[in-house]
Amino acid sequence: MNDSRIVPVFIFSLPRTGSTLLQRLLAVHPDVSTAAEPWMLLPILYARREGGVVAEYGHRTQVRAFEDFRQLLPRTDEDVDEAIRSFALALYEKASDAGSRYFIDKTPRYHLVTEDIIRVFGSSARYLFLWRNPLAVVASIVSTWGEGRWKFNTYHVDLFRGLAALTDTFRRHAATVHSLNYENLVKDPRAELEACLDYIGLDPLDDLVDRFATIHLPGRMGDRTGVGRYQSVSTEPLDSWKNVIVGPYRRAWARRYLTWIGSERLETMGYDYQHLLEELASTQKLRIGRSSDLWYEAMGLVKESVRTYFISRLS
Repeated sequence: MNDSRIVPVFIFSLPRTGSTLLQRLLAVHPDVSTAAEPWMLLPILYARREGGVVAEYGHRTQVRAFEDFRQLLPRTDEDVDEAIRSFALALYEKASDAGSRYFIDKTPRYHLVTEDIIRVFGSSARYLFLWRNPLAVVASIVSTWGEGRWKFNTYHVDLFRGLAALTDTFRRHAATVHSLNYENLVKDPRAELEACLDYIGLDPLDDLVDRFATIHLPGRMGDRTGVGRYQSVSTEPLDSWKNVIVGPYRRAWARRYLTWIGSERLETMGYDYQHLLEELASTQKLRIGRSSDLWYEAMGLVKESVRTYFISRLS
């Protein structure tokens, strides 16, 4: 049961997909409140997962103890989900402006728990799945967080596990969620926003696109690069990935990545496998950064292996 006046709106996406842009555009609406990135549901929903967490208290022991406690509850799983939902809704409401009816929770790493969130909140929430050309996502990570270096160890969970989880969850719930693409959002923001508002249940407004630059998102998380660089919706980033994925090594890596994603997942996201391969083939073939790219990827694989080992041993 949802006794809160606030309806949460979750933006599910990979990082570097334009989710902050979408969030700021929607936040112009007077019925919408938001914060940069709450992240709060991740540790709560991981309380029943043995893997993926390192903690001083011994996470696996906690999971077993909580499982014993859960069995004492009259409705077990339903009682736990209801408590999580009530907890989150209470905080969303306290963080919302007076008069707001919706609170946007935009946390890219929620791709790890999308299925859990939809189970917990059900029809009491709205779900926006935002997609972007995966090669553009890779290039954006390299250009921003990687500072031009070809290192992905920290973001392997996003590019692979996150993408698979998002596409799988979307296919299971396609009838009750809303999907949009970053490319369409920047080309025709008014049309895309109108569709989003209609799905959410908000009245359309004409000035969302004109006023989004005035929106300040409280909190330290989120895309500071785009916020500082773009004061209007711009199509400039659409082809910028072609200046990053250049040279034989990066192009070969990108081809392998597209092959791993596969045509079915790409179609779910709204992209065509062959078209992306053709676009990739048109990028520059300069031999730049090959040795450094190999070095950073090798070091990334070592770091990821060490990180995975310690998570498995210490969680």
